[in-house]
Amino acid sequence: MCGIAGIVAFSGGKPPAAREVDAMVARIHHRGPDGQGCYVDGRCCLGHARLSIIDLAGGTQPLANEDRTVWVTFNGEIFNYIELRRLLKKRGHAFSTQSDTEVIVHLYEEYGEGFARHLNGQFSIALWDARQRKLLLARDRVGIRPLFFHKGRDRLYFGSEAKALFACPEIPRALDWRGVARVFTYWGAPEPGTVFAGIESVRPGSIVIFSEDGRREDRQYWDWKFPDRGSYDPRDFEECLGGLDQALRGAVGRQVRSDVPVGAYISGGIDSAMIVSYMANILDGPLPTFSLRFADREFDEGSYQKAVASRFGTHHTEITVTTADIGRAFARAVWHAESPILRTAPVPMMLLSQRVREAGIKVVLTGEGADEVLAGYDIFREARVRRFWARHPGSRMRPALLGRLYPYLNANPATSQAYAQKFFGQDLESAGHPGFGHWPRWQTTQRALQFLHPDIRAEVGFDYKSEGGTPLPAHHEFWDKLCVDQYVEAHTLLSGYLLCSQGDRVALANSVETRVPFLDNKVVEYANELPARYKLMGLKEKYILKRLGRGRIPDAVCDRPKQPYRAPDSASFFQRGAADEGVAHAFEKRRLLEVGYFDAEAAGKLFDKCRRGKAIGFADNMAFVGIYSTMLLHEQFVERDGSEPCATDALPRVLAG
Repeated sequence: MCGIAGIVAFSGGKPPAAREVDAMVARIHHRGPDGQGCYVDGRCCLGHARLSIIDLAGGTQPLANEDRTVWVTFNGEIFNYIELRRLLKKRGHAFSTQSDTEVIVHLYEEYGEGFARHLNGQFSIALWDARQRKLLLARDRVGIRPLFFHKGRDRLYFGSEAKALFACPEIPRALDWRGVARVFTYWGAPEPGTVFAGIESVRPGSIVIFSEDGRREDRQYWDWKFPDRGSYDPRDFEECLGGLDQALRGAVGRQVRSDVPVGAYISGGIDSAMIVSYMANILDGPLPTFSLRFADREFDEGSYQKAVASRFGTHHTEITVTTADIGRAFARAVWHAESPILRTAPVPMMLLSQRVREAGIKVVLTGEGADEVLAGYDIFREARVRRFWARHPGSRMRPALLGRLYPYLNANPATSQAYAQKFFGQDLESAGHPGFGHWPRWQTTQRALQFLHPDIRAEVGFDYKSEGGTPLPAHHEFWDKLCVDQYVEAHTLLSGYLLCSQGDRVALANSVETRVPFLDNKVVEYANELPARYKLMGLKEKYILKRLGRGRIPDAVCDRPKQPYRAPDSASFFQRGAADEGVAHAFEKRRLLEVGYFDAEAAGKLFDKCRRGKAIGFADNMAFVGIYSTMLLHEQFVERDGSEPCATDALPRVLAG
């Protein structure tokens, strides 16, 4: 895992200098503290910050082919590099290192612009073809690793994080309110958009090609797809169960490949427990595992975490995070996320990765992605109930099924039948719309938009019902409704928030690489071909995975209802009714008026409401966190140059078990 950056000059553009790219790489040193490299010619300069994991001695980047006409700087891991290396050697390619990076340049020699289709991994790649004077920017299939770029009049700038681009004074530093407004709806800015003006993101499963005259071509080499609804599948359940087992076993086997020790996260749920079960069968010796606990019992899953660690005899470490810890570290998490965030959940994950790094571990496997791939979220169950209800809108029995959802919430929104009828019963006449299953979440999240300054709100207003969060392939109308819901989830919450703000960014904040076997493309493709009923059986989420886990992991973990990872939100910024210094400054009326993003009166009232502990549900909490994180983002990247988080911020020391 690493950080990459670079500059390419188009025809007539100023040739890039090594010092420019060195400055860009310095901004993302946290992604790769083990070494720094640079390649420069008259048109292109590639930079690299290395986190050494494969071929510790020989994997230095940027790296070239034999005649030095193809150069690559690469962030991530190619998990099938051993198999690719063997294939390429048979075809006459000569290798000078043992690294996974080198297979990329030889694949390009062999397959040209179609090289990425052969990669199994999580990656962002910048490849310079010196003969044809063109640059290729490629990103993994589901968006695990980030890649941003800014195309100027005669130059292209790219980097793993936007802060690398901001090292160049010519890059504008301003928020793009179209992107911010969509974060305030979908939790992340739909790609290729970002929250910064003039900066784009390479879309998951895509390659962007720039010619020497500045022409640009976008190509998508992969996307989520599903079988037609009702299509014949000759496999019975047991065969599908065995196939999923084989796919997961293969993914974990590939993803434990490393020249440094590998650990795992234990969340307390079935997803991470299954990953640990496979790892324990592959690796020798006690597996290093890490868990996140909370002082607030509503969020704590410690008993389940300990059951998994005990079952597999892992060398287990846990940290306990308080609301004060979250408040103190929040500004740093925003700086790493480079986006407004609506929940504080990324912060404890950043503190956990700090503990992992202190333990001498650079690589951890996680259970992320299982809920999207195998239909584990309550949103999928909620959508199924609402569609069932829509067939008989006057029924009082059908909406009562909503009471089976959200058992982990102290204030369950479905326990009040009157509330359920009013809130979840909206738009039942639109049950056939592809975004229908996500509308309740997006409506709740959009509470934050109400606090924008009226001029900005008028400028960025959009209708999420017509926009839908993401474009859908024309063939989606033939898919099962669950599959449509999964597609939308994968292209909004997963890539836009979970894999970046709560994943890559907060792990690499402490130079830790996370690997996600459930998002291995072979697992995703296999799971997408499963009959929808095997994923969501009635209202039983991740049905096939739970069957697979029976007898492998503790019954208590296998049988427990889904409890998504959460952390205390607005309560993290107030101790005994007093506001933290940073949040108090951000919500001062004078400061709000000076920045001009939000309605100062309305934001001030929300601040007072949260200070008194009167925040109402997710809507108030997300609005509060969204406003504060946006104010921090403005301070860090617009008023300043993005080189450092707020000066008053410091990482807290958390309790280690």
